[in-house]
Amino acid sequence: MERAPADGTAEILFIGNATLLIRYGGLTLLTDPNFLHRGQFAHLGYGLVSRRLTEPALDAADLPHADLDAVVLSHLHGDHFDRVARRHLDRGLPFVTTPHASRTLQGLFGYRRAMGLRTWESHTLRRGDSTVRITSLPGRHALGPVGALLPPVMGSLLEFGDRSGEVRLVLYLTGDTLYHDELGEIARRYPDIHLAVLHLGGTTLPGGLMVTMDAGQGNDLLEAIGPRRVLPVHYDDYGVFRSPLSAFLAEAERRGHGARVVRCGRGERVTVGADAVV
Repeated sequence: MERAPADGTAEILFIGNATLLIRYGGLTLLTDPNFLHRGQFAHLGYGLVSRRLTEPALDAADLPHADLDAVVLSHLHGDHFDRVARRHLDRGLPFVTTPHASRTLQGLFGYRRAMGLRTWESHTLRRGDSTVRITSLPGRHALGPVGALLPPVMGSLLEFGDRSGEVRLVLYLTGDTLYHDELGEIARRYPDIHLAVLHLGGTTLPGGLMVTMDAGQGNDLLEAIGPRRVLPVHYDDYGVFRSPLSAFLAEAERRGHGARVVRCGRGERVTVGADAVV
């Protein structure tokens, strides 16, 4: 096992798409495990597929399986939980996800410790002296009636600390959401988010339906939530993405947020603390 990050900090490895390996103290979390290779197709439901354009920075077989404490899964789509991940992730590994995804993970795939959280519900994990409270936050993959055709999605708040109950580091994972008014409640409840991980890409389905934030919406959310730093992900891995990272960066600069953006490419690591990102 690698040496734990410095006290009060988390080390984040960006594997690709929305897949992160997050280490805090003795805890290790994996988010939205997507390990398809370039040229393989992710299944998005209703016969829709999208070809992967990139390689993941790490193969599923090379994950630190013995050290994984849980998977945080925003929703069940093939670019967030795929057949490669199913082959390699132990069926006893806890998943923290939506009630919809939890039922499918348990009943269809045999992940017996999958846990579904409703919006604003929390679950705490511990290893040694390290703790993380995971809270389900609002997310909408699509607005209006068409939203019923897509799997429910959640954002996740990760509050890291120790057994004393002190919270040392707060991360927000948006999940595949569009910007909508309910997200403003997050800022009221959690006014000091150290890092927000934004799922971007302007994912557009046939017929022109956009189902993830584009550059403008991503910056709208940044302004509504007010995190100290933002890490953009989920922007160039699949053919259905229409809003590139460059568009988000340009819009952030235009609005005066450029200094808050954390640059981290696939295969790179950043160390995040309450006051700094390295």
